[in-house]
Amino acid sequence: MYPDFQHLFASLFHHPMPEWLSILKTFGFFVAIAFLAAAWTLYKELTRKEQQGLLHPQYKEIISGKSATTSEIVWSAVIGFLLGFKIGGFFGHASEISPNPMGYIFSLNGNIFIGIAGAILIAYSKYADKKKHQLPEPQVKKMKIYPHDRIADMVLIAAAGGFIGAKIFNAFETWDSFIKDPIGSLISSDGLTFYGGLIVATASLYFFARKINISFKYLCDAAAPGLMLAYGIGRLGCHFSGDGDWGIFNGAYITQNDGTLKYIADDKYTPAILQAHFTNYQNTPVAHVTAPSWLPDWTVAMNYAHNVAHEGVALHNCKDVYCSVLPVGVFPTSLYEAVACILLFSVLWFLRKKMRYPLHLFAVYLIFNGIERFFIEKIRVNYKYDWGFLHPTQAEIISTLLVITGLSILLFYKKKETVIISDVNLKE
Repeated sequence: MYPDFQHLFASLFHHPMPEWLSILKTFGFFVAIAFLAAAWTLYKELTRKEQQGLLHPQYKEIISGKSATTSEIVWSAVIGFLLGFKIGGFFGHASEISPNPMGYIFSLNGNIFIGIAGAILIAYSKYADKKKHQLPEPQVKKMKIYPHDRIADMVLIAAAGGFIGAKIFNAFETWDSFIKDPIGSLISSDGLTFYGGLIVATASLYFFARKINISFKYLCDAAAPGLMLAYGIGRLGCHFSGDGDWGIFNGAYITQNDGTLKYIADDKYTPAILQAHFTNYQNTPVAHVTAPSWLPDWTVAMNYAHNVAHEGVALHNCKDVYCSVLPVGVFPTSLYEAVACILLFSVLWFLRKKMRYPLHLFAVYLIFNGIERFFIEKIRVNYKYDWGFLHPTQAEIISTLLVITGLSILLFYKKKETVIISDVNLKE
């Protein structure tokens, strides 16, 4: 696996890489790509709906030619200080920061001198820019702001809401670990629950859409394909970093001394034996599945060497931060989800011009997402609730509700006055 760019480039070029590259995390890279992909699809769909006449611009008064205010200069100085303080602290401390960059960002550690320099630079830049464009008499202009012009705001709100929701729901799912170290759990870069992020991000965007007078139903439809694509790309980040989001054990494959997997034909590895290595996975079932001859072994078993979750046993002759490998193969469920969701994105992208009513594309997204996640949970490692004769995971509960919600929208939300103009009629 490639927990960071130092490992990634070292593997690609077969040569040791600079230590500072370890600060750049593989999972974070894929998350960034996921947000960019979602932003691109959202931009395309919002623009198309504006052309259909379904979304309309707002008019906002902009005052130009004013000199910089005291509050603008102060806020610029604060931002400059924080950026300089934190970025400056990276230099010379890469090895200490690399294991938990998020913890460093939220800590009081940094470089005070570079922080002060950053404050002066950014504050002066703000003052000089305002001075350059200052007019003898400030002018008031009216500007059209279309929904697609607010993509950056939407992405930032979704990212903030998604991170908060993912952390909150993960705390409920791993309550015992959360109670032991709540602050550390919240600021850690791992431990994220997708559905928590989806729910809080959606609620945040609902209030934002109301504030800027954008129809939320059309925003949901515009966002649906991108949500599926972003989830698929994000799961690739889970897979390549080895963040612990994997499936149950496949005892047909064991790890050798060199870190590679080897196929065995017996049932030697049982839950009792494996739990000696995996204290966090009590009572996890063990399957014995052999890859068919026309597929590589890694499609049914991976041992996630150098995983960021630090799960498993120590790798031989490994001296870096990430020296763990699973002693037995597990099903690469994050890879399964990545492939499934990217394919489902293709279906949603095809259907986006076929749906007759608003919210129906979003309903299909909810159904696809719910079904995909419900079935993948059957071979994933997750905390199960004890409801007597039922033992669902948090994701199974939420995915079931998503499917029910999606079906309800398709069956009951069919108001004639909200029929969408077709692209064919638009061209005519």
